[in-house]
Amino acid sequence: MGYKVAIVGATGNVGREMLDILAERAFPADEVVALASRRSQGQEVSFGDKTLKVKALDTYDFSDTDICLMSAGGETSKEWSPRIGQQGCVVIDNSSAFRYDADVPLIVPEVNADAIVGFTKRNIIANPNCSTAQLVVALKPLHEAATIKRVVVSTYQSVSGAGKEAMDELFNQTRAVFTAGDIKEGGKFTKRIAFNVIPHIDVFMEDGYTKEEWKMVAETKKMLDPKIKLTATAVRVPVFIGHAEAVNVEFERPLSAERATEILRSAPGILVIDKRENGGYMTPHEAAGEDATYISRIREDATIENGLNFWCVSDNLRKGAALNTVQIAEVLVNRKLLNRAKPKAA
Repeated sequence: MGYKVAIVGATGNVGREMLDILAERAFPADEVVALASRRSQGQEVSFGDKTLKVKALDTYDFSDTDICLMSAGGETSKEWSPRIGQQGCVVIDNSSAFRYDADVPLIVPEVNADAIVGFTKRNIIANPNCSTAQLVVALKPLHEAATIKRVVVSTYQSVSGAGKEAMDELFNQTRAVFTAGDIKEGGKFTKRIAFNVIPHIDVFMEDGYTKEEWKMVAETKKMLDPKIKLTATAVRVPVFIGHAEAVNVEFERPLSAERATEILRSAPGILVIDKRENGGYMTPHEAAGEDATYISRIREDATIENGLNFWCVSDNLRKGAALNTVQIAEVLVNRKLLNRAKPKAA
């Protein structure tokens, strides 16, 4: 039995990554369709050893499609995801459009796969924010062991989280520094990003936090535990791919660094790289292109009771977006939650 899968936003950073990951993981698809806006119609994208021609989203019929991986932005998702879902196709949406909808499950398979059954209300499943995805993968096994009370997280987020134009902006500004050219500002970022860090991701809210920081709070509560208190500072850094996070956790019960390390080493989706020596930790550069969420610098925080610090790194285009979306699709298949799989052609 194979499935028909559509990728909306197939020409973008995350859409291309979705296609790569579907091929890498040999997802049981008989047919994969690349979709985008009309201006991208006819472009070619790679899927394994095949080349797909991009079709227009607004003329595509989803009635015989099983799964739609949506990565075309919040406004497009708000318009199209409900329509697609009504045609019987399950939408796995990478935008923030439906993450906080009570009738839409927000899923990281290593964290709350059982919640996926709620998709039948609207035929939509939400993928979390990239910075939240890697965080909750690390927090889940620790929460089960000692119950988390409070989390303080500072993020170091790569420019790819803001799209291809943001990556081009970092590249062009960096080149300008070395060639003594004009550094053009005011594109995707509010200040120069080359050789700089910007403590501002997404829009500011009335309380002084940015929406990116709010997302981490709301999504962690929805997926992991509404009782967890979390505060975040989200920072954009001049890195192309890979988000890093410095995480401080306060638990209800004691949890030593040694025991936390054992727990994390045995947790799904995590690789612990933590030697207390030069280079004995992971960085975004090394995590790029990898599926795991890497944990380093695990140590106890002596300033609070039952406190722990760690460093968390992951490829934001993969676990933070495309990989998690494909993993959700795999849960649908493995748990036999789709009922429209078509027999493979002879």
